[in-house]
Amino acid sequence: MVATAATSSFFPITSSPDSIDSKNKKLGNGSTNLGGIKLKPSASSGSLQVKANAQAPPKINGTTVVMTPVEGFPSEDAASSLPPRTFINQLPDWSMLLAAMTTIFLAAEKQWMMLDWKPKRPDMLIDPFGIGRIVQDGLVFRQNFSIRSYEIGADRTASIETLMNHLQETAINHCKSAGLLGDGFGATPGMCKKNLIWVVTRMQVVVDCYPTWGDVVQVDTWVSASGKNGMRRDWLVSNSKTGEILTRASSVWVMMNKLTRRLSKIPEEVRGEIEPHFMNSDPVVAEDNRKLVKLDDSTAQYVRKGLTPRWSDLDVNQHVNNVKYVGWILESTPLGIVESHELCSMTLEYRRECGRDSVLQSLTAVSGVGNLGNMGEIECQHLLQLEEGSEIVRGRTQWRPKNAKSFGKMDQVPAQSA
Repeated sequence: MVATAATSSFFPITSSPDSIDSKNKKLGNGSTNLGGIKLKPSASSGSLQVKANAQAPPKINGTTVVMTPVEGFPSEDAASSLPPRTFINQLPDWSMLLAAMTTIFLAAEKQWMMLDWKPKRPDMLIDPFGIGRIVQDGLVFRQNFSIRSYEIGADRTASIETLMNHLQETAINHCKSAGLLGDGFGATPGMCKKNLIWVVTRMQVVVDCYPTWGDVVQVDTWVSASGKNGMRRDWLVSNSKTGEILTRASSVWVMMNKLTRRLSKIPEEVRGEIEPHFMNSDPVVAEDNRKLVKLDDSTAQYVRKGLTPRWSDLDVNQHVNNVKYVGWILESTPLGIVESHELCSMTLEYRRECGRDSVLQSLTAVSGVGNLGNMGEIECQHLLQLEEGSEIVRGRTQWRPKNAKSFGKMDQVPAQSA
């Protein structure tokens, strides 16, 4: 219908002689007054006689007004001055043609978009920044993250808190993808029945290279047994484009009753849920068995007091997120170290949880082969405690000069041992 309307508007249809005669016959019956032109039949011959009523030009406010002929009835002079009918002046109106073509194409595009024409390529169906996927025989979870502008620090690289958040996010998503996520946050259905939650007791992180703004990092994580009542979770962070290993981390988790806030053994029901997902592999980070030193006001060189958690620092289990502890520990690190060095290794031991009404102190002592006066590696001892003296976290960090790369690297996810 659109094409018919467009065609009729572009190519004018001329009237046939028969239709003109029929119109003349209708006009011949009776008299008609058309804007000053009087048509009446002749008494003798029956032919039409045209009589024009000549009138003087009207005046408005003393000014003579010239009346132009009606467009539909041109005068004899105007009719004689019309250009001859040629091929050029009979071409269609191109603006009308363009409008009609646009309408046709829009209708066709709408129908085309309704068709299922998109290719079913696997790389187009997988969201590179989605919840991730299970790989390597269903034992390793993999997820990609893009480093955002608000996740980098003054040196234009991702902060250690950003990397720790990536580790925590993949751990939760691993449980969800494996079908182990119950009503709780990271808890299996069996754990929810017994009011049990996971808590981290030890964390080791080695940073070989920090990603920068715009980099896409790939995080692989898997779980293994740790003793009779613990679980070890490992992470391997790499550059998704180059495959370069950026960060390695290993942690130990135990269960705690969220009502009594006491540690608990792993029930057999829960063990049956999680053991099929265990990988028999060595830790991705060699365990540092050195004892963490307990600091006090006499041994600490730098102290930061009055640290209080905000509402946004609490997780769904109503205690402070373990990533927040890292930021509090670094609060008492000397600014000279932070400006000239970068954190390359960290070992943390979590002693107890921290609530929203707690007031904490961060203590740091500088030790190791380096010191503030040279550009060697520096080691620091840390303690995060409540103001009344109860320990929250003990820690040890190692710092290397910026742009210097140390520590060995791994090039792949460890294969499951036989």
